[in-house]
Amino acid sequence: MKVLHVITGLAAGGAEQQLRTLLPHMDCASEVAVLTRPGALADAIRDAGTPVRAVGMGGNRDLRALPRLTALMRAGRYQVVHAHLYRACVYAPPAARLAAVPVVVSTEHSAGARHIEGRPVTAPVRALYRASARLTHAVVAVSPTVADRLHGWGLPPSRVVTIPNGVDLAAFRYDPRAAGHARLSLGIPPETFVVGGVGRLVAGKNFHLLVEALPRLDGAVLLLVGAGPEQPRLRSLAERLGVGRRVVFAGESVHVPALLSAMDVLAAPSQEETFGLAVVEALAAGLPVLYGACPAIDDLPPGTVPGARRVPPHRLAAELAALRDGPRTRLPPPPALDRYDVRRQARRLHDLYDRLLTRRHQERLS
Repeated sequence: MKVLHVITGLAAGGAEQQLRTLLPHMDCASEVAVLTRPGALADAIRDAGTPVRAVGMGGNRDLRALPRLTALMRAGRYQVVHAHLYRACVYAPPAARLAAVPVVVSTEHSAGARHIEGRPVTAPVRALYRASARLTHAVVAVSPTVADRLHGWGLPPSRVVTIPNGVDLAAFRYDPRAAGHARLSLGIPPETFVVGGVGRLVAGKNFHLLVEALPRLDGAVLLLVGAGPEQPRLRSLAERLGVGRRVVFAGESVHVPALLSAMDVLAAPSQEETFGLAVVEALAAGLPVLYGACPAIDDLPPGTVPGARRVPPHRLAAELAALRDGPRTRLPPPPALDRYDVRRQARRLHDLYDRLLTRRHQERLS
């Protein structure tokens, strides 16, 4: 089976990291087409053995991407095209149909209640999404929360399949040597209490709450892993509060496991998430986690993830202070996380491809 994954970009965001994690575990010949800038993960994906092809799309309305994608798909003779992220989910399905690709799948990683990838969820956005989804054979939702939202947008339940994100749990296991190297490279002393935040630096992630908590956390350092348009505002806020030297911007990184090992707690204050990948990765690393929203945790049986606690924004600073003042111990990864093991999700996705290809073959024979 030959599969082309089409993704909007390959900056080190959650969906992009998810694709990178998934590819080595897929039992098929996979390639990747990236619409916009390749970003930090393109080389990592290539180095792991998966070809990455840049489409060179200039913007949301660069219609030249459609014939480029169509030509790429025809030349590659793919059996499955799988789109990831909003722009790819709009452009890849029509290109795949024009190229006569037998099966077209998309994954919805980022459908929030009010925003999708930073853009407001307006009626035109939903209409365009529905139109492109009609050209797919299945839409994968990364959580039941996302599936419910897609149903609310008008996608029929028969078209939506829930397959949660996958995490290579062993890769995120706490590594004290990696923690020491990461702290040394970032200039963080070994004894310093480190509050971590992982994700795109965009307004919806609410990382400003972590900066605002720092004045109440004497001696603590905030380590932010990710890049995005909010970085200048966060840096300016830190300077105004007098904690500029205690905020470390690590930028985009393909070394998230080592950076999680360097943290003492992960704080994820976003109030709107579609899965909560960073939370699951942090729990796999044995970190205590304070979060605002995380469907991945909500979908597990109550009490099975004792290291993760939902915290309202007004309590965040106090909860972080309590962790700073308490014993610093790593927690064993909760067995409930096995539900999100990437090998299990890769098998489910491969089975979906197989079912859809079999159905298409039967339809052609009938």
